Order: sequence, then C-alpha cells, then structure tokens
Amino acid sequence: MARKCSEERAKQIAGGFATAKKNITIQFQGRERLEENLLNLVRKDALDHGIKDEEIELVDVYIKPEEQLVYYVINKEISGSIAF
Repeated sequence: MARKCSEERAKQIAGGFATAKKNITIQFQGRERLEENLLNLVRKDALDHGIKDEEIELVDVYIKPEEQLVYYVINKEISGSIAF
C-alpha cells in the first residue's frame, strides 16, 4: 500500500513537463507529419501485413525524411516501412 501512495504523490509533485501533453511534428522540405499520425500509419501497415494488434509489444520507429520513408521494427523481429 505504501508504494501506491508514493507513486500517487510522485505524480502529483511531478506535474509540469513530466505530465504535460506533448506533440511532436517532423518537418522536412516543406512537408510535416505529426508523430501520432505516423504511429497510426505504422500500426495500420503492420495490421495489413498480418500482425495482430495484441501481439505488438515493442515498436521502434526510424524516420528518414530524406528518403521519404518511415521504417519500423515490431518486437525486434518484424520490419517494414511506410511513406513519409
């Protein structure tokens, strides 16, 4: 029980940046993409390639705007890419 109280107290104290809503936008040569939109496209692509949503535990994303591609690796084994 003490641990739960400590966690709640830490969340209340932290505030500010730690709990603030964050938006990340990637801009390159007049184009821009929101992080959330890219992650949704990665998820859709993975599901379209037969990966089940409940099987996804880890997603690594590599954005290469100079190649106009976003590469991803799911669960350190399955890779793919989508257009930037």
